[in-house]
Amino acid sequence: MIDFIMKDVLGTPAILVGLFAFIGLLLQKKGMADTVSGTLKTIMGFVILGAGATILIGALDIFGSMFEKAFNIQGIIPNNEAIVAIAQETLGTETAMIMLFGMLVNILIARFTPFKYIFLTGHHTLFMACLLSAVFATGGITGIPLIIIGSLILGSLMVLMPALLQPYVRQITGNDSIALGHFGSIGYFTSAFLAKRLGDKSKSTEDIKVPKSLGFLRDTSVAMSLTMTILFLIVAPIAGKSFVEAELSSGTNFLVFSFMQAITFAAGVYIVLAGVRMLIAEIVPAFKGIADKVVKDAKPALDAPAVFPFAPNAVIIGFLSSFLAGALSMFILPILDLKIIVPGLIPHFFTGAAAGVFGNATGGRRGAIIGAFANGLLISFLPALLLPVLGSLGFEGTTFGDSDFGVVGILISFIIQLFT
Repeated sequence: MIDFIMKDVLGTPAILVGLFAFIGLLLQKKGMADTVSGTLKTIMGFVILGAGATILIGALDIFGSMFEKAFNIQGIIPNNEAIVAIAQETLGTETAMIMLFGMLVNILIARFTPFKYIFLTGHHTLFMACLLSAVFATGGITGIPLIIIGSLILGSLMVLMPALLQPYVRQITGNDSIALGHFGSIGYFTSAFLAKRLGDKSKSTEDIKVPKSLGFLRDTSVAMSLTMTILFLIVAPIAGKSFVEAELSSGTNFLVFSFMQAITFAAGVYIVLAGVRMLIAEIVPAFKGIADKVVKDAKPALDAPAVFPFAPNAVIIGFLSSFLAGALSMFILPILDLKIIVPGLIPHFFTGAAAGVFGNATGGRRGAIIGAFANGLLISFLPALLLPVLGSLGFEGTTFGDSDFGVVGILISFIIQLFT
C-alpha cells in the first residue's frame, strides 16, 4: 500500500497536481461538473507539459550524442533521473518516507508560518528526497534519524525556495497568484540578482526589434526552430555523416535527420508552453479552495516552465547563454582538478531558459544573458563538487544536475563532517 501511494499516486506528478486541484475544488463546494472538469484539465495540462518535455528530451539526447562525438569529450553527464534510479536500489524506503513526510512538513509550515507555498513539482520533491537520503547515508546517519532530519529539511526547502524567488516571480508574472517550485532556485536567484546590478531592465528581450523582412522571427516557434537548426547543422557534420546515419538516424540522411530533430525540438517547446497555459488556467482557480480552507492565501509552487510564456525570447537566449557557460566550463574544470561535467542539454535548457526569464525581469536582455550564463556556471561546477560527496554510494558515473541539489548536498556534507 505504501509503495502504491508513494510511487503510483504521489510519485506521479500529474496525479499529485490533480489531487490538489480536486481538493481545492471540493473545498470551494463546486458542482460535480466543475470539479471533474477542473481536475481532469489540470491533469491534462500536466500530461501535455510532460509530453512536450519527452519530445524535447529525445531531441536533446540526440544532440548531446552528436556533441560528444563531434568534440571527443568524455566526462560526467548530470542526470537527476539516472541517479535516483541508482539510489532506489539501496535507499528506496528512506527516499519514499522522506518524500511523504516532507510533503506533510511543507503543508504544516505553510499553514502555521508566513511562508504560504505548496510545492507541486512532484518529481523534484522525489529528487531532493533522494539527495538527502544519499548525503546522510554517506555521512553515517541512517534509519529513523535520517528520515526525521531529511523530512524536516525537505519540507523547509519546499517553502523557503519558492519564498526566495517570489519577489522576482511577481515581476515576471505581474501578479502574486503562482510561485516557482523547482530546485534550480539558487541559479534563478543568482540570475535575477546579477541581472539587476549588471543589466538594463528598460531593454527587455521581448522588445527586440525585428526588421520587416525578418518578421517571421517574432514567432517564438519559428525562432526556436531556426536556432536549433543552426546548432544541429553545425554539430552534425563535425560528428560525421557515418556516425549520425549509423548510430542515430537509422540510415536517414544526416542533414535531413538533423533538420527534423531541430523542428521536433521546437515542437516540443510549443507543446510545453500549451500545457503550462492549461495547467495555470486550471490550478490557480482550483487552488483558491486550499488557500481559503486549509492554508489561507496559499500559492501553488509550479515547475520551471511555468514562467516560460512570460518571456519567450528570454527562453531562447537563456538556454544558449547557459549552454555556452557549460561548454566553457569543460575546459576550466580539469585545470582545477575537477571531473569534466559535459553540458547536459536538458538541465541547460530548462534551468537556463528559466534563468533567462528571471534575468530579463530584473535586467533586460543583457541581464538575461549574464544571469543565464551564471546559471550555466553553477550547474557545471556544483555537480563536479558534489561528485565526491556521493561517490562512496556508487554514483561515480552521474550526479544531480540542478543548482539546489549541489548547494544542499555540499552544505549538509560539510556540516556532517564538522560534527563527526
